Amino acid sequence: MAGTITALVIQKKNKERVNVFIDHKFAFGISLNAALGLKKGQHLSDEAIAILKNDDAIEQAYQKSLHFLSFRARSEQEIRHYLQKKDADENTIAAVIDRLRQQHYLDDSDFARQWVESRTRSKPKGKRALRHELRQKGISDAAIEQATSEIDETNLAWRAAQKARYRWKALDTSVRRQKISAFLARRGFSYDVISDIVAKIENTFNEFEND
Repeated sequence: MAGTITALVIQKKNKERVNVFIDHKFAFGISLNAALGLKKGQHLSDEAIAILKNDDAIEQAYQKSLHFLSFRARSEQEIRHYLQKKDADENTIAAVIDRLRQQHYLDDSDFARQWVESRTRSKPKGKRALRHELRQKGISDAAIEQATSEIDETNLAWRAAQKARYRWKALDTSVRRQKISAFLARRGFSYDVISDIVAKIENTFNEFEND
């Protein structure tokens, strides 16, 4: 593969990439920025080519990761799995994750906090469910505990139940209690919290009926 650069040609489909020709044969593609350091007539050793290819693989994986992160925050595990699906090797993945960490694009503790805040706003869940979701994202137990330590489960369960309770308003009391209990259990709330919320909801129905 070692030889002399005979041409540097910008790719037709991607103006940000350049095809490198060595001894009049296509050798590899590289980013435009990296190509600025090359010139026709320059000799490239096998080692230099390997470094260029490795650096380019890391840069491409990094840019793909930034695009992936542009939709929402991600955990390190999510980035790793994403790059594995893109056929990146482990050395490339490790380099990209390290770069993203240094630039503060990846922070599992911050990710866990944002995840809990988002769930709290849009779809209230109990600690058990939230912890399970975060473990699925590869978050450490320490980061999970920090993110969920101040959750008020009773408040969240009440909010969750408020959105659904009227759909069961016409049911018999025992059936309604079962429905609400099952609903909150699926949201990951504890038995004690569920019992408390079911009792409060039944009280509101009783008060309404007595008015």
